[in-house]
Amino acid sequence: MAEFRMPSLGSDMQSGTLLEWRVKPGDRVRKRDIIAVVDTDKAAIEIEVYEDGIVEKLLVEPGQKVAVGTVMAIIRSDADAVPPSPLPKTPRPEVVENTAWSAPAAADKREITPPIVPTPGIERAKASPYARKLAAERGIDLAGLEGTGPGGAILAADVTKVSPRGPSPPPSPRPDQKGAAPPSEKPVVKDYTAAMRRAIANAMARSKREIPHYYLQTRIDMQRTLDWLAAENLKRPIKERILPVVPLIRAVVLALGDVPELNGHWIDDRHRISEAIHVGFVIALRQGGIIAPAILDADGKSLDELIAGLRDLIERARSGGLRSSEMTDATITITNLGDLGVETVFGVIYPPQVALVGFGKTMAQPWAENGMLGVRPVLTATLSADHRATDGHRGAQFLDALNHYLQEPAKL
Repeated sequence: MAEFRMPSLGSDMQSGTLLEWRVKPGDRVRKRDIIAVVDTDKAAIEIEVYEDGIVEKLLVEPGQKVAVGTVMAIIRSDADAVPPSPLPKTPRPEVVENTAWSAPAAADKREITPPIVPTPGIERAKASPYARKLAAERGIDLAGLEGTGPGGAILAADVTKVSPRGPSPPPSPRPDQKGAAPPSEKPVVKDYTAAMRRAIANAMARSKREIPHYYLQTRIDMQRTLDWLAAENLKRPIKERILPVVPLIRAVVLALGDVPELNGHWIDDRHRISEAIHVGFVIALRQGGIIAPAILDADGKSLDELIAGLRDLIERARSGGLRSSEMTDATITITNLGDLGVETVFGVIYPPQVALVGFGKTMAQPWAENGMLGVRPVLTATLSADHRATDGHRGAQFLDALNHYLQEPAKL
């Protein structure tokens, strides 16, 4: 028997709100299957399971705000499986707050999304809270959807399959209700931007407080990489062309092979080097704030696979649909502000990682080579690293390796 617990989806996360289950008792699950959607201060995250088995019990109901580490479900291996039990009403796990059907206090209104109350006399479609939220955002009428969840409930996945057609008009009241008064209060919408700013501030404050940062900077001649990139993109359709940041990601991955100490975490006062390379990439969200999900197993991906992975990650980060592993498994993070004109960026390490690489704008600058002075496209690359895990010497070796790989772009 295994206990599925509320995961920590960030170094500053204390709790999360269960939006919906993607499984029901009796369902067979396999490693990496999505079984739930949890709302955090930054986004709604799809939660994965990390072992095979059969769902026996679901201990938390959608709408409950649950502390990190709380048991949410019981999953049994096939050998130990027993007939599924219905959702128990008692005992309940320790719940921080139940927001499903109770009215929130005034002080909490900005952080809680209350349930949508149906118009009197209109039949309410059976759907998860997250599905209702997505449908409202996309202007989709739930009444016309077929649910694939338990008992025919409409899930978020059912909503995302439908193309939005603009906001739906409110349903008309029945003849005997024409004089019914509208609700006196509008639903309170969670202020994600403010919550995200708090989450980012908490994580960065912890980073600067606990991690002894050191910073290194180098200038890289990008002429060879840009020439290769221009020639390569001429051979490709527009949709398959290589983004300028992709060779940088690939060069970081290769440089980590030379200096693996920068790829990993500092946990329980111990440096843990990761064999796999999961590159976190900082993405700016349209509503404000940033998020840094990971391109998983980046060391095993070609340039084309990195392009596809990065585009998919950016799209899902901005529209919803990030997975828990993408939020927790990053072994190093890249921040790229060159497209915004920033020349140099010194990032703050995201704990428990031990390094962050920053890229600025590639600019025409004076460059001396072989005794000759000319003008070259120059990129400023920086490294922020944890002095508990490495030192300046190893950090300098990493930046030297990064430069080396960018001088041989055909081998990327």
